[in-house]
Amino acid sequence: MATYIAPTSGQVYPDIQTDATTQVNGSPPVPGTSFAGPVLAGTIPHSDGTNTLAGVGGSTGTANRGYVKQAQSCVCTQATNDGTAGQFACPIVIPAQSQITSMKIMVTTALTGTATTLGIGSSASATAFTAANAVVTSGALGQVTITPGTGATQIGNWDNVGTQDVQIVILSTNTGLGVFTFTVEYIPMIDLAS
Repeated sequence: MATYIAPTSGQVYPDIQTDATTQVNGSPPVPGTSFAGPVLAGTIPHSDGTNTLAGVGGSTGTANRGYVKQAQSCVCTQATNDGTAGQFACPIVIPAQSQITSMKIMVTTALTGTATTLGIGSSASATAFTAANAVVTSGALGQVTITPGTGATQIGNWDNVGTQDVQIVILSTNTGLGVFTFTVEYIPMIDLAS
């Protein structure tokens, strides 16, 4: 069982506040709506057996209900926040059996040092989502799209994170002054794997 890595630099646990009058960074400025399970949307929840497709606003035919994609973001530093050099424990926890569809970073303060590369892992494995040092920022500002690469383990973890919630951990090749916002988009609890 993986353990949540508690940040030590004053960062809060991943509780998004939805009903306070003043909000911390990362929480909505107005009250939000929370659900215990994935959000499903579509006008036809169950196929009626006719093998027809519904027209605009139709409510009969083949089921068209789908999962609503979700996202989580956190501000990260190239320096550690949990006492392990080069490791940044994100307060992002992906629900079990979710499918990751994209990961990106928006570099707002350029990464520094001899190497400006990152790896995306979890509290259970440093190479859960990318190979070590696979995310190349070139020391520049801007958006960097992250892919799982060609490793079977990473591809499998994007396809289905597994039967337990997963915490995101960012691993920098070296510590430095870089700051970036990390965003992961996923289909929650879809329970698929190819």
